[in-house]
Order: sequence, then structure tokens, then C-alpha cells
Amino acid sequence: MKRYLLVLDTDLLALDEELDLGPIGYLVERQEQEQCEVVVLSLADSGQTKPSSLELLLGGATSHSNYAPAKFPAASRPDHDVNAAPEHRMNRAVRHLTTIGCQASGLISDEDLVKAVDAETRGHDYDEVILATSGHDGSWLARTLHLDPIRHLERRWGKNLTVFTTGPVTQVDN
Repeated sequence: MKRYLLVLDTDLLALDEELDLGPIGYLVERQEQEQCEVVVLSLADSGQTKPSSLELLLGGATSHSNYAPAKFPAASRPDHDVNAAPEHRMNRAVRHLTTIGCQASGLISDEDLVKAVDAETRGHDYDEVILATSGHDGSWLARTLHLDPIRHLERRWGKNLTVFTTGPVTQVDN
């Protein structure tokens, strides 16, 4: 039985529709070849609770033009559950994968992409890592210099990393 780690930072069904059945079709094909087990790793966007550098810069610039102190962007409400969206995303993916015949389970991580994948794969054996993302962590400079998170994972996993993304990805030289 092949074991896959499916890493999500977006809804699998929405991404699959946008990519013309890319990720799900890929897993259906794998399931038809050999029974598979898929562990869904849903990434929580821990960055959404912190103001971005641009927000802090704009808040600081506002304070220089006024004599009153600037109001910096506030963090999320204390009762806001940052794991609600990742949990919902994970549960939907697990249900869908079970429907197509895969054994599926899931977990949530609030670490960044590389740390989350490294932590999970350090403790468990996987035949392949499948990354399904709507965005791309890393600046254009990091992508140009091949220092972005996807390139980091490509160096580690090589041909055992499959990427489905709507974000910019540089071509892999294998």
C-alpha cells in the first residue's frame, strides 16, 4: 500500500476545480493502480493573526503625519478560532478521499509549509508528498534564487514531490 502526505493550504475541491481535476484525478489514478493511504496535512495560516510588515509600515507612516498616535492593525478577536478553516478543509478532503476509495486521515499544523512537512515526514514514512496550494510562500526574489519553500521541498523529495498550485512556480530541473 502506498502512503501519501497531501499538504493543503486551501480547499481541495475548489483548487481541483480550478486546475481541471488535477489533484483529485492524480489521487484517483494512484488509487486505481494500488490501494493508497492519504494523510491530509492542513496548514493553518498563523500569519493572519499578526500584522504584516506593510501594515506596520503604513501604521508607522500614519503616525508621522499626525500628532496623535497611529492605530496599528489589531490582532484577530480572542474568540476567533484560527483552526476552524483548516479543520473544515481537512475534514472535507478526508471525506472526499474516502469516497474515491483511499484510506484517509488528517491533521492540522500551524507551522509554515517546510517545517510542517519536515515534522510530519520525520516521524512517519511516506512514498510521496503532494502539495496542493492556491498560493506560493516566498517572495519573487526567493523564487528567483530557488530559496522558496517549494524549492526547499523539491531538493529534499525530488521526484517524490508533486505540486498542484495556482501560484507562480519556477520550472523544476530534474
